[in-house]
Amino acid sequence: MAADAYERVMDLARRRGFIWPTSECYGSVAGLIDYGPLGAMMKRRIEECWRSLYVVQEGFYEIECPTIGQEAIYVASGHVKGFTDWMVQCPHCTEYLRADHVVEGGGRCPNAATLDEEGLKRELEDLDCPSCGERFGDVEVFAFSLMFRTTIGPGSQRTAYLRPETAQGIFTDFSRLLRFYRDKLPFGATQIGKSFRNEISPRQGMIRLREFTQAEAEIFVHPAKKAHPNFGRYAAYRMPLLADAQQQAGAPAVEMSMAEAVASGTVANEYVAYYLALTHEFLVRVGVAPGRLRFRQHLSDERAHYACDCWDAECHSERFGWVETVGIADRTDYDLRAHAAHSGESFTVFIQYPEPVRRRETRVVPRMGALGPRFRGDAKAIADAIAATDPRLAGGPGGFEIDLNGAPLAVTPDLYEVREVEVEIQGEEVMPHVIEPSYGIDRILYSVLEHAYDEEGIEDGTRTLLRLPPGIAPVQVAVFPLMARDGLDAVARAVVDDLKSSGIMAEYDDSGAIGRRYRRQDEIGTPFAVTVDYETLEDWTVTLRDRDSMEQVRIARAQLAGTCSALCAGTVRFPDLA
Repeated sequence: MAADAYERVMDLARRRGFIWPTSECYGSVAGLIDYGPLGAMMKRRIEECWRSLYVVQEGFYEIECPTIGQEAIYVASGHVKGFTDWMVQCPHCTEYLRADHVVEGGGRCPNAATLDEEGLKRELEDLDCPSCGERFGDVEVFAFSLMFRTTIGPGSQRTAYLRPETAQGIFTDFSRLLRFYRDKLPFGATQIGKSFRNEISPRQGMIRLREFTQAEAEIFVHPAKKAHPNFGRYAAYRMPLLADAQQQAGAPAVEMSMAEAVASGTVANEYVAYYLALTHEFLVRVGVAPGRLRFRQHLSDERAHYACDCWDAECHSERFGWVETVGIADRTDYDLRAHAAHSGESFTVFIQYPEPVRRRETRVVPRMGALGPRFRGDAKAIADAIAATDPRLAGGPGGFEIDLNGAPLAVTPDLYEVREVEVEIQGEEVMPHVIEPSYGIDRILYSVLEHAYDEEGIEDGTRTLLRLPPGIAPVQVAVFPLMARDGLDAVARAVVDDLKSSGIMAEYDDSGAIGRRYRRQDEIGTPFAVTVDYETLEDWTVTLRDRDSMEQVRIARAQLAGTCSALCAGTVRFPDLA
C-alpha cells in the first residue's frame, strides 16, 4: 500500500459507516470510537467466527461478568499495585505523554518498556517533545495507573474499577465453573466483552483505545499434564514462528509444524502450540493476510515472571508496523493462587487416584477419651481442628492454639499425640495452570480493513474495494433491479426476502447506474451482487457477480439462496459455479 493508504482506509471507514469519532458533535475524545452500521456488523461477524472456534469447536462455554469490579479483585490480581505506565509531562506545552513511547519514537531505545524510572529520565533529557518540538531537558517521570476508578453505591465508600481485562471474572468464578464441568480437568470458559484502560496519550486510532473489546479463553489444565487431548488436529499445522532465539540473532521467523515446535522446545507445550495454530487459523479466516502475520515469542526480559511461555500474534500495518492483536500465554497457577491467597477460598481441584495409595505420615491424633468429657458437644469440632493441624506446630511442650467459632482455644498436650499413622490417600488437591489466548477484537478488525483494502485500475478509472471474506463482510449480497420499473423492482425485493430468509444479509439498491452500484458495494466489501434484468422475467434466472474477479454467472433464482449460503460459508467457490 502507498504511504497514505492508512488515511484512505480510515477515510473509507468513516465515510461508509464502519468507524466514526465518538460524540463528534461535542468534539471527539482520543481513544474512544463509535462503530457505525457496517462496522458494528463486521465486528459481530468476527466475534461469531471466534465463537465458532472456541465455543462450538472447543466446547468452552461463554460467561458474562460485570465490567465494574470491586477493588479486592484487582488488589489480588496485582492491577491496583502494578498496572501502571511511566508518564512524563512536557514542561513547555504541558502535554502528558507515555515516557517509553517517546523514547522509542526518538529512536533511542527500541525496547524502552523495559527501562525503569531513572533510565527513562536519562533517555528523555535530550529528546524533543513530539507535541511541541521543544527539548524535554530535566523532567520527572512518574507512574500513572491505567485503571478507571469509580465507586459502588451512595457515599462513595466502596471503591471499584472498570475492568482492565475480561479474564478476572472467569478466575473469580472458578469454583462454580469447576462444578459446572463436573469437577474434571481440563476445562475452559470464554468471555467477549468490553475492557477499559485509561491510556495516557492514545495516538494510534483503533490500535490503542481506552474502551475496547476482548475475546478471552481461560483453559484450566493439570500442571503435570500439558499434552493437549486433541493435539492431532493441529500437529501438522505449519506457520512461521519468530522465537526468542531468532530475535536474539536477528534472524527471520522459521516455518515449522506445531509438532516440530513442541519437540524442539521452541514452544513450551502442546497446549500453547495448539492455540497458536488455532489463532493463526482464525486470523486468516477473518481476513488477515498470511504474509503480513507473524507469531513472536516474548523475550526472557519482557515475559511476565509467572508465565511459562508467551507468544503474540502480530499483524503488520503500513502505518504502525507490527501490531500485537492476540496474546497466547501459559500463565501457570499465578492467577488462581493470587485469588486463593486474598479471598481465603479454595481454588483447587480434587484429582482422584486410579487406586488409593497407602503411606505412613506423621499426624496430630486427637484423644477422644480426653476431649469428650471436657468439651462435650464441641468435642467433634475440636477433634477435627486438631487433626488438621500441621504436626510441626504441635510438637512443643506447651501445646498449640486452634480457632473455635472465631475464638482461640488452647490445646494442651494431654488432648492429642503426634505419631506416625498409616493413611489411605484417595487423591490430591491440585491448583490448575491456566492457558490464556487473549484476542483484541478492535485491533483485529482494523488489521482486516487495512489488509483487505485495495485499489485497481479498470477501463473507466480506479476501482476501490475491500477484499473481505464473505463470512466477515457486513453486507453479503447486494441485489439490483436493472431498472426500477416494469416489475423488476418487485422481483428484486422478493429476491432480497428470499436471501434474508436463508440468513444472508442482503441489501436492495436501485439508485444510479448499475456500474455505480457495483462500485458502491465493492467499496464496502460486499462479496456478491445479483442483478435482476428483463431476462429474469422470461426464464427466472439472475446474474450473480463476484466482487474480486468481477466475473458473472447466470443462475436460476430458485437456486440462488442456497448457492449464496454455500459461497458465504466457504463450502463453494465462485469459480466452481462456471
